[in-house]
Amino acid sequence: MDIEGKTAIVTGASRGLGEAVARRLARGGARVVLVARASADLERVTREIRESGGEAWAVAGDIGAKDDVHRISGAAAALAGPASLVVHAAGTLGPVPLVPLLDTACEDLERAFAVNVTGPMRLTKVLAGPMVLAGEGLVVFVSSDAATEPYAGWGAYGASKAAVEQLARIWATELASTGVRVIVVDPGEMDTRMHADAIPDADRATLARPDDVARRLVGLVREVRQLASVARVALASELVP
Repeated sequence: MDIEGKTAIVTGASRGLGEAVARRLARGGARVVLVARASADLERVTREIRESGGEAWAVAGDIGAKDDVHRISGAAAALAGPASLVVHAAGTLGPVPLVPLLDTACEDLERAFAVNVTGPMRLTKVLAGPMVLAGEGLVVFVSSDAATEPYAGWGAYGASKAAVEQLARIWATELASTGVRVIVVDPGEMDTRMHADAIPDADRATLARPDDVARRLVGLVREVRQLASVARVALASELVP
C-alpha cells in the first residue's frame, strides 16, 4: 500500500508500539489520526509529529467504550478524511501484577475483551464499509504469542488475543473479494511500559525497541499485496540478540 497521502488511524498511539507506528507512518507521508485515552501524552506525540513535518491529529477516547468508538471514527473522518488503514495497537493486560485465572475477576476479563476484541471489532465495522466502497483498505490487528501459548497468569490477555486473531481471520474471509486486506502481527517482546508491568524484572537488553518493530510493521503495510490476507507475521524476530 502506498501510504503517502492516505489516512491512517492508530489506536494506543500515546506510547509503546502505537506511538512508534504513528511516527513511522507520518514520516512516510500518511495523514495519521492518533487515538488513546491519555490525552496529555497523545497531544505531546501529535505535536512532535507535526513539528517534524508530519500530518497528525489527536482524538482522545477509550477504544473499549462503545460510545467513544463511534465518536473516534467520526472525528477521524472529519479531521483527516476516510481511513485507508487502521492499526489496532491499543491493548490491556488485565489486572497487574498478573494473576492466575482463579484470582481473575470476571469484570477484569470483560474489560480485557472490551479493549482487545470488542473495540477493534466496532472500529473495524465502522471503517470497513467505506474501505469496501473505495475498493481498497488495510486492517492490522496487533496480537501476541500469548494468543497461541498458554502462559500462566496471562489468562485475560491471552484469551482476548486468541479471540481477536480468530476475529481477524473471519474478517479476512468475508472481505476477501473486496480489495480490503486484513493482517495479524505479533510484535514480540518489546521494551514498553506494558511489558514492564507484566514482567518487571525482565532484562531490557533482550527486548526489541518499539521503533524497530514499527519500522518492520510499516514495511509490511507498504508491501501488503505480497502477503496473504490475515498472514500472521512475527515482527520482532532477529531484532534482538
